[in-house]
Amino acid sequence: MHLIKIFMLVSTIGLGSLQLKSQSLTAENKVLFVYGDFYPEKVSGYDLIVLEGAHFSSDDVLKLKKHNGKVLSYISLGEVNESAAHYPELKDKTLGKNDIWNSYILDIGNRETIDALKAIFEHNLNKGMDGMFLDNIDNYTQFGPTPEKKQELINFLSDIKQKYPEIYLLQNAAVPIVEETSAYIDALAKESVVTNYDFAKKKYELRSNSEFQNILYELKSMNENYDIPVILIEYAEDRNMQNEIQGRLDEINWPVFIGKIDLQTIPERD
Repeated sequence: MHLIKIFMLVSTIGLGSLQLKSQSLTAENKVLFVYGDFYPEKVSGYDLIVLEGAHFSSDDVLKLKKHNGKVLSYISLGEVNESAAHYPELKDKTLGKNDIWNSYILDIGNRETIDALKAIFEHNLNKGMDGMFLDNIDNYTQFGPTPEKKQELINFLSDIKQKYPEIYLLQNAAVPIVEETSAYIDALAKESVVTNYDFAKKKYELRSNSEFQNILYELKSMNENYDIPVILIEYAEDRNMQNEIQGRLDEINWPVFIGKIDLQTIPERD
């Protein structure tokens, strides 16, 4: 999935001193993902915020961190769309188009691409961000368009961790390559464990219980084998679907986000 234009909400304890390391993310944590603009002084009480860094200044980040935990900026390491600031310099170096999401596939082995992505990291960290949310990592699995570029991705992550040892990296999906990325990431987010998007109907529906259990088993195995915390992300257009999702995940002790597909605003808290 490439939907992480998201806001997430779950509940938490111990904001100021919370270390979001392995085994520390539970269903009690509050996480917010929002890619639209908002007033930072009006947001408080989250352990982890993921946002679109272009909307926020250093002062904004400082305000957010005063009343929240870690603040991360979104970045896609697998694709770029035409609205991205770095698209003009990379458009001639992409490897093809993803027609589903109207984006272009990055060549993470290309020198200019590497430099452009590293510049985004540097720019956001200089604003005071604690780290980055890494989207489109699933492009580098056997199910994506560029599995042959996996080692270049690992090299990139290694370079980032060497330059910024304290950076917090949240990987989106790509469970099959966690064995290789686990040395560099701090947590993994997974979309649509309970639900699945029907492109024909253009809406989210519940997965079969067998599908749900298979995905859950994969995540639990990854969590146990590599000690990587998990955040679950779900989408619901109404309260009934939200209740169905919560019912299935009631005994799962991981943070769970349930939001709408437009994902541009901060949701109201229950």
